[in-house]
Amino acid sequence: MTARRTSPRRGEVLAVLRAAAAPLGVAETAERVGVHPNTVRFHLDALVADGLVERHPQEPAGRGRPRTVYAPRPGMDRGGSRGYELLARMLLSRLAATGPGATAAAREAGREWGRFLVGPPPPFRRPAPEESAARLVGLLDDLGFAPDPEDGPVPSRIRLRHCPFLELAEEYGQLVCPLHLALMQGALDELGAPLTATDLEPFAEPDACLAHLAPAPRTL
Repeated sequence: MTARRTSPRRGEVLAVLRAAAAPLGVAETAERVGVHPNTVRFHLDALVADGLVERHPQEPAGRGRPRTVYAPRPGMDRGGSRGYELLARMLLSRLAATGPGATAAAREAGREWGRFLVGPPPPFRRPAPEESAARLVGLLDDLGFAPDPEDGPVPSRIRLRHCPFLELAEEYGQLVCPLHLALMQGALDELGAPLTATDLEPFAEPDACLAHLAPAPRTL
């Protein structure tokens, strides 16, 4: 589930439900928040749609129709902020501290993820250079690299005009950039492509890195 930021009022409604000893109805929630029941009902419906709150019918103690009550969905709060960049820095700093084998480990991870992300090719068919290049460019685009291939349908270079890990690449380029190159190599290898990525020039231009492609070595 994708995390969404809740509005201050919606967060207040959610906090009231979490603090309650039992599920609350619209009127009870509105009284505790201090707003009109229609306002609370709007926020409750939105919280239900976001998967943060559950709606249940509650049988009355005596005669009458069941009323609707609301309770927070069990589990960790998914509405807060995330620290994935901090996590990446922690892992990269630990990997960098392992010594000379760190770059090789980053390359291996990149190759494996490249194979995984591109998906298997159709069986019994080796893709043409044009198709291989198009699949690679599509993968790079999906990952946020804003690829700009040169030289027609089988480019010898691809400009990467955006780095989705820019700050990490600036700090840990010795790991992040080889990982990116290996990711391209793994993807092309998984496709059985007649192309390979031979080099990646980080920040080769003021606004781009350069990935170099060449025919893959023939295998006997």
